[in-house]
Amino acid sequence: MGSVARAGSTRRTAARWAASAAATTFLLSGCAASGGGAADGDAPGTREAGTAAAPLQCEGGGAERQMRGAWLTTVRNIDWPSEPGLSAQEQKDELDAYLDDAVDMGLNAVFLHARPTADAVYESELEPWARYLTGEQGGDPGYDPLEYAVAEAHERGLEMHAWFNPYRVGLQDPDIEDMAEDHPVKENPDWLVDYGDEAYVDPGNPEVREWVTGVIMDVVERYDIDGVHFDDFFYPYPKDGEEFDDDASWEEHGDGFDDRGDWRRDNVNRLIADVHEGIEATKPWVSFGISPFGIWRNDSTDPSGSPSSGLQSYDAQYADTRTWIQDGTVDYVAPQLYWERGFSTADYEAMTDWWASEVEGTGVDLYIGQAAYRVGEEGWRGDDALSTQLDYSGELPEVGGDIYFSIKNLREQASDAYAELADAHYGRPALPPQAEAPENQGPLVGEVGGVQARTDGDRVEVEWDAADAARFYAVYRLPAGADTGSEEARCAALAPENLVGLTGGTALADDAPLEDGAGYVVTALDDYRAEGPVSEAADIRG
Repeated sequence: MGSVARAGSTRRTAARWAASAAATTFLLSGCAASGGGAADGDAPGTREAGTAAAPLQCEGGGAERQMRGAWLTTVRNIDWPSEPGLSAQEQKDELDAYLDDAVDMGLNAVFLHARPTADAVYESELEPWARYLTGEQGGDPGYDPLEYAVAEAHERGLEMHAWFNPYRVGLQDPDIEDMAEDHPVKENPDWLVDYGDEAYVDPGNPEVREWVTGVIMDVVERYDIDGVHFDDFFYPYPKDGEEFDDDASWEEHGDGFDDRGDWRRDNVNRLIADVHEGIEATKPWVSFGISPFGIWRNDSTDPSGSPSSGLQSYDAQYADTRTWIQDGTVDYVAPQLYWERGFSTADYEAMTDWWASEVEGTGVDLYIGQAAYRVGEEGWRGDDALSTQLDYSGELPEVGGDIYFSIKNLREQASDAYAELADAHYGRPALPPQAEAPENQGPLVGEVGGVQARTDGDRVEVEWDAADAARFYAVYRLPAGADTGSEEARCAALAPENLVGLTGGTALADDAPLEDGAGYVVTALDDYRAEGPVSEAADIRG
């Protein structure tokens, strides 16, 4: 399975880079809503000169861009699989159900826990299979879960981000006691630092940094993921009476630092920079982001910190999120703002304002980590428990969306609260955020051809031909009475209120068509999630 994933990914990557060169040349020729510019016959989706008009690349407009994601957790079988030892088909069925739920909820991204405890929820030659699949670390589940998850998510129009824990190895019992014999930590025992009932690999050991970076890049190279994601586990959260014993690596590698805390932060910063650089050099459309603990530093410690009085990730976990933002070594941050509005220790509004000011003008996107798991607790009761958070943060221009912990909580105790949130804030679909493309690079996809639409009872079935280098397709309704032969009408259709949905396939049903609608157009999204030219319109009026 692993070799199949590797070969397929390599072919897709090569095809996309080839499309990049051709499409960039074509799109820079000036083709826009005016129809100017002859098509380059080598560009994907274009026609031979003289046979038809140039593809229509509309300027401006387009559907709303917003991150609407949820974490899908594998560690301790929190979300998926529901228990270890299920058959491959049972695991696939459970995963399919979560992805279907994500679509029904109006989400557009899932963050799958692919490396929970220095192991793999995918076929790897570098680390053993995660125990949460079969009950035994190293146990082969009989298929490649990440490969399956990526394919199924994309088919549904969902992004699939691979979520990694860079340093955590797990609990002493059972993770360390039952570690697979071929685990790299067992082969390199000097990498391991025991910390109470847990264990971590040592961030201060350069071999560890090189190893972790290599593990992540192996996934980036072999799988068609949309993003690489870290959560808040760097150096461990403090525990009373425990010390993180990195004396040996501090003595060997701490030259140039007077303070061990500065050295520890530098260790983490180096890993972040290495991963970001590797992704940029390999697949720059893959986003890299981190979901840190919600407090960087309190303003009582640092005047530039947030108006809060809780644990400081800068000092406790040596996570200097501000440096990552300022240095541009992350594409986004998703701080875990798991506190309600009005909470005295860390007020949600004040914390959101602080993070918004940190990313403003940097080019780093900001998504808010939302605490679906807290619904039902004191301060989180009532159907508006989640919606009230977005009532505030959703109005800030720096906030580009939200990620919910976790998807299981959204379908269980937070289901009513999420339904109210969706009614209030997700009334229409949203395209995923666009990755930053190289300067002057236009969309890498051409026009979608063969668009057809037919009424089927109370719905309309829209179909089209596959387009080269397309990652997703967006389907839009034309307003009632629109002239389907008009370029202006086709471009006007690319508006947030007209988006039917997103899919990775070549068909989509509109379950709420306009009573007197005119028709539909389709665009393809490339690897960077940039939209290509608008298709010819499919008229449903006969």
